[in-house]
Amino acid sequence: MIQISADTQLWLMKSEPDVYSWDDLVSEGEGTWDGVRNHLAARNLRTMKEGDLTFFYHSNIGKEIVGIATISVPGLTDPTDPDGKWAAVKVKPVAKLVRPVSLKTIKATPDLADMELLRLSRLSVSAVRPAEWDHILAMAGGTV
Repeated sequence: MIQISADTQLWLMKSEPDVYSWDDLVSEGEGTWDGVRNHLAARNLRTMKEGDLTFFYHSNIGKEIVGIATISVPGLTDPTDPDGKWAAVKVKPVAKLVRPVSLKTIKATPDLADMELLRLSRLSVSAVRPAEWDHILAMAGGTV
């Protein structure tokens, strides 16, 4: 069981699986989340702290939440940004979901209608409310 303390913030981070997948993160053991060029998403990255949790979402291909990662190193400057103004963090895999939770399923779930994933669909790094987190974990059947 994944322990969530009262001060743990919850997130969802999108990655195109043909560019960087859950399996890539698991294989590496830790990855740098970089290349974000949206101001709200970058602000979310800057807000993250060590130990925060994030859903790992495969975008474009699959369109589903597949795992949970933790923020291992917050507050980095994006190494892909030559101007040094964009944010990055390092993440480590925590657990794979028993069953991926698809975007279609999330859209069909009234209790998740206000998720930033749906309201701000182009946002690559979004906040997740504790009730949304719990609901998605239940839909997934937990973690492996």
